[in-house]
Formats: sequence, structure tokens, C-alpha cells
Amino acid sequence: MTVKEIFETMDYGAAPESAAEALAWLVEGGDRFGHFIDGKMTAPATAPGEVFLAKNPATGEVLAHLTQASLGEVDMAVAAARKAQAKWEKRGGKARAKVLYALARLVQKHARLFAVLETLDNGKPIRESRDIDVALVARHFYYHAGMAQLMDEELPNRAALGVCGQIIPWNFPLLMLAWKVAPAIAMGNTVVLKPAEYTSLTALLFAQICQEAGVPKGVVNIVTGDGAVGEMIVTHPDIDKIAFTGSTAVGRRIRQATAGSGKSLTLELGGKSPYIVFEDADIDSAIEGLVDAIFFNQGQVCCAGSRLLVQEGIAEDFHARLIDRMSKLRIGNPLDKCIDVGAIVDPKQLERIEALIAKGGMEGTVNQPCPAPEGCFYPPTLISGLHPSAMLMQEEIFGPVLVSTTFRTPEEAVQVANNTRFGLAASVWSENVNLALDIAPKLVAGVVWVNGSNMFDAAAGFGGVRESGFGREGGWEGLMAYTKPKGKVTTVKPAMAHSKPDTVEVLNLDRTAKLYIGGKQARPDSGYSQAIYAPKGTLLGHASLASRKDIRNAVEAAQGAKGWSKTTAHNRAQVLYFVGENLSARADEFAQRIRDLTGTTEAKAKEEVAEAIDTLFTFAAWADKLDGAAKPVPMRGVALAMNEAVGVIGAFCDDRPLGGLIDVIAPAIAMGNRVVAVASEAYPLAATDFYQVLDTSDVPAGVVNILTGSHSDLAKPMAGHMDLEAVWSFSGADISKTIELESAGNLKRTWVNFGQTRTYAARDWLAQATEVKTIWVPYGE
Repeated sequence: MTVKEIFETMDYGAAPESAAEALAWLVEGGDRFGHFIDGKMTAPATAPGEVFLAKNPATGEVLAHLTQASLGEVDMAVAAARKAQAKWEKRGGKARAKVLYALARLVQKHARLFAVLETLDNGKPIRESRDIDVALVARHFYYHAGMAQLMDEELPNRAALGVCGQIIPWNFPLLMLAWKVAPAIAMGNTVVLKPAEYTSLTALLFAQICQEAGVPKGVVNIVTGDGAVGEMIVTHPDIDKIAFTGSTAVGRRIRQATAGSGKSLTLELGGKSPYIVFEDADIDSAIEGLVDAIFFNQGQVCCAGSRLLVQEGIAEDFHARLIDRMSKLRIGNPLDKCIDVGAIVDPKQLERIEALIAKGGMEGTVNQPCPAPEGCFYPPTLISGLHPSAMLMQEEIFGPVLVSTTFRTPEEAVQVANNTRFGLAASVWSENVNLALDIAPKLVAGVVWVNGSNMFDAAAGFGGVRESGFGREGGWEGLMAYTKPKGKVTTVKPAMAHSKPDTVEVLNLDRTAKLYIGGKQARPDSGYSQAIYAPKGTLLGHASLASRKDIRNAVEAAQGAKGWSKTTAHNRAQVLYFVGENLSARADEFAQRIRDLTGTTEAKAKEEVAEAIDTLFTFAAWADKLDGAAKPVPMRGVALAMNEAVGVIGAFCDDRPLGGLIDVIAPAIAMGNRVVAVASEAYPLAATDFYQVLDTSDVPAGVVNILTGSHSDLAKPMAGHMDLEAVWSFSGADISKTIELESAGNLKRTWVNFGQTRTYAARDWLAQATEVKTIWVPYGE
């Protein structure tokens, strides 16, 4: 035989990784573990009902007995974190950097132990634990050690949030821990972390290296248990921030549970990521990328490329080659270094995968060319011939199952790709870089990979939109989730509309200010209006009372103005400057209106108008100056962090008649968003005067919509509207809880004041008005 023939016919032999050291570590711990609270391990539980088992999913073997945390133990962990937080933050970024650096070094020193323990506990192939997960864990601690070192100089106006409750999933147990813990403690927060019930062992090993690294007592606390423990953390009154990675269903419940609590919240949830292959793609490379995209970690990846969209002209050839490649995958013992696909994490998850395929597989053609061994394994699967709305094209399976459909044109590819409630990641394959970079910005996803998949780095933000959650992890943008602006916070004192006097003085003809929807004045659907009086009783006019249907009409008008997001930043800046110019020409008129409404002094009224004009000019200036970034990721390529518009933003203004309106409109439309703004409840007439300025300033119809009426009545239909992407509230009315609760429907972003007010820097407004999309573009042969 020739050497070529030998290589083509030879079989892979077993290459088992020794588990001896990991098993010895478990034995050293007595195979029983408590929690890590205030710098030490607690005694393990022994009573029935207080213990649960950690099992090897590949064999069913019991690895350890773990302790189900009680409410008292969660209280202890939170108290320890609270006690340590102020001192930890006061140490300063440079001191914290040394601790994070030590953690990074210790992860590297114990890399093999971490990798083997992760594979034993999770079932993923040892190659993935060793070469990807643990390496990225060390990278995250190194990177955020640098962030801590630079914080005092580069983030002088940001402060730690406080105590962070962190709940992580079972698919990347150690990596998700690093994604959460590293930025949190780098910024001066302390942590109470709950690992997944199925996969807690590497978190407990991490607790040991926290002791070796000199992490102060109480800075990192780890409690184990099931979802009930997570619920205790979510609802704990002394936790300032919740960070959750997991299913969309649980994320929605967390949003509801934290509504009105004042807790900061970031959610990294499910996905159904499209993998788009154009006919000019390198098919063999695209197939290798697809194998990584969907069969990596047994498909148990939130951003897995689980929806294959292949151009019709190459579909038959592509599927044939893919099935041939799948037939050569090796599935079995995860500790074998030759294995490609390991075990499903738990029999319950395996049952879920099987049930979904049994229910929806008949809509297409099921291909399983690589049989799975007995046990907790599922064969790599391709289901082709599905239509875009098929159940399996819409539901996250979270297993090694790829579903496929076809498209004809780039426009259809985008349409099908975006036909989902998720928006986490996407892959685009084409040898035409112009086509790829044309498609990438059109995809509704937080991350887009060009000619690649599953690329991650601590320097590049990761996170989703729509029902894939909100917030970013990694990069400078990830630090926003663990910091807050410095500055004085004061309690909002709601302005009260002036009461009707005994004798009404009418100076002018009757005037009813209409709503402003789609560039036109519109009568309220309710048919109601309210009289607006001056402090001394003069009737100034009537303001319309908007209703749910008016919100519907305004959102429809805003959605119809999508072209505004596609205009150049330079053009948006010109329009904003023009608005400011026209407002300036009517400055005295608006100042007088403010005086009439509020009874304030002439000087203060003129100051409010001047500040409004300055705000318009400030965000006109920012429109074409909010830079993206080319992230320094360790690869031949670039990860471009692009600032994109959020979409349609609903906003409740504060009680400054003009300033409250301009503050929400200016940054939103500067970044390409469209706005549905509810004017000051007490003093609405300045806002209805302002739409005359919009009419003369080249603002396209639907970009700005202005409603008037009761904030309390409008909060629920606004926050619950499924076609809004975000809701802001600076209202004096007590509507923050309502907004957060109702927003859970489609998991829209919220920015609410909880009855408090502070002065925000321009960059804080801009961060709320944009989503960061990371586009990975590798280069070279």
C-alpha cells in the first residue's frame, strides 16, 4: 500500500486522557462539597433532601455529593459579599489587577485539572475543554486584570454596582464563570455565583484557586443547588445586579421577578442562529465551519449555527458533502482525545432533544449518518427540506441537530435569517467580501461571523438582541454592565398639573393640541382631552389624552420610518442642527410657554430653552463621531464593534416642559432610532408646540412621534408593545416596575429611573441609544 492509501484507510485508535488527577482531587475533598462563602468552604450537607449528585454524563458514574443551598446559606453569601464590597472597591483598580492576574496564572497552572474535571462533569470532548474553554478562561482573567489596571484612568466617572448575583449554565461551566466573575470583580464588585446544578465541580475548584490567589474574603462566593437557589439570588433584596445566562423562558421569568426592584440586569439567552452559505462560498471550508458551528459541544451552545440557509443552486451538492462529512465524525468517550462529539449533559436534556425531533422531524428529511453509542449520546443530525416557519426552524433544540432550508437571492437570505424571535449570532459564508459585508449589518444579531463560526474573545463584546437578551459581555462595552455613573442621585418630585380655578380666565381662542403621529397632527383615539391651566388659573389650552390605540399608531409610524436608520450619520447630524437652529429662532416663544405652564422665572425658562438647543447641538455633533472599534483579538483578522440603532424607542419624559422631551429625542434620533415620546404629564403644551419645529426641520415622518396623556395609563401598553425595542422612563409617575414587568414579553431593553434622577453624560445616553454588533472578519489564506 502507498502512504496515501494507508492514511485514507487507517482508523483512529483510542487516545484516552487520564482522569486520575481529577478523581484524586474529588477524593481529597471527600467526594462531598459545601459552598464557598466568605473565603472558605462550608461543611457539606449530609441530610436527605440537602444533597444532590454530580454525575459523569458519559457513564452515569457519581462523581461527588453536592450541597443544596438553603435560604440561610444564600443570606450568608450575600452578607459576606456586602461586607467585602466597599473595601474591595476602595483598594483601587491597580490592586485588584494583581489579584485577577494571579487568578489567570493559577488557571494556567491547573489547566489540565480544570479541563479533565470539566469533561468528566459536563461530557464535552477533552479537546474542547483543554484547547478552547480553559484557554479562554485564562484569557478573560488576563484581559480584565488589564481593565482593572486601567479603570482609574480610563473610567474615572464610573463606579462599581455593588453585589452581583450571577447564575450560569451547564454548557460552558468554567468559561461562563470567567465571563461573569472577571469583569465584575475587576470593576470593584463582589459576587455571589450559582453554577448549574448539573455542572458545579469546576466552580468549586475555582473556589480553591481563589484562596491560592489571595482573593479577599467575601469577594467571590459560590453556592450550589438547583433553580430554587437561583430564585433566592434573583429575589434577594441586598443584591444590586443580576447576570444570567440560560434559556429565554427562565430569562423572561427573571425579568418579571426583578421588575421594580432597582436591580441592574443583563440576560444572555437562547438563539437560533442562521448559517448562511452563498453559492460562491468555499464549500469545503463552509462545511468544516458548519461542523464546528453546530456539533461543537454537542450543539449545546446558545449561538450554535443551528439553522442552515444554503443558496438553492448549490444546495444538493452542499447537503451531500455535509452528510458525507458527518458520517466521519467520531462520537463516544469524551476523555478520548480523538472524539469529536461527546455526551449530552443529562438524560433529561437527551429526552428533550428526542421529543423535539419526534414532533417536528417529519416536516423534513432526517439524516443521521453517524450512529451514537448507548448511553447519554445523540447522533449528529441534519434535517433538510424544511420551510422557514417549521417548528424546528423556530425552536431552539440545544443539541447536535442542524435544520436546513434554501434561499435564492441575498434579499431572501436576510429575510429568512431574520425570521425568528431570537437575535444572538449569525454566520455568513461567501468568497465575495463585498457581499458578506453587505449582508452582515442587515442581520438582526449581536454577533456576526464572516467565513467562520464560534469565535470568541475577552476583547470582543458578546450578546444578543430580541429574545436572545440584552447587555454585552467582553470588551469595553461589557464593563457597562458592571458599573454605574458616579454622581449625586436625588428623588424625583413629580410636578402637579395646576388645578382648575373657581373662575376660568380665557385669553385666546380655544385650542386643542393634537398628538403628533407619522409626521401629522392626529386626534386622540380616546376622544378625550384635558384642560391645561397656568399657575394663576388662566386656561392655556387643551391637551389630548392618548390611549393604547394611539401608541399602536405611533409605533406603526415609527416602524415605517426604518429609512432613518439607513441615512448617513452626517445627514442625521444636519437634521439635528437644523432642529436646533429652528428652535433657537423661536426661543423667546418657548421660554414664554414654559413660564406660562410652570410659573418659573424668565431666567430659568430661557435657561431651559438654551439647554435644549445645546442638547440638540451636542447630539448632532455626536451623530457622526461615536466610533466603533477594531478589537485586538488574537487571530489573523478583525472583530469590528459597530454601533447600531436600537430601533424604535418608547420614552416617558420628565417634567421639564421642553428639556425633558429634547433629552430623549436628541440622542435617540442622532443614533438612527425612531421615537415614540410621551410628553410631560403636567406640562404637555411645550411638547406639542415643538412638533411645529419638527415640521420645518426636515425630520422624516414617523421618526419622532409625540403623545400626551397619563404616564400611568400609557406605561403598560407602551412597555408591552411587541414592536418596540426599548423603553425609557424619566417620569415623575411611579411606572418603573410596570415598564420592567411588561417588557418581559419580548425582552426589550429598559432604562428607568425608579423614582430617582441624576445627570447623565452624553456617552451614557449614547450607550442606551445603540446596540453593539461585533462582526468578525478573518483574513488570509
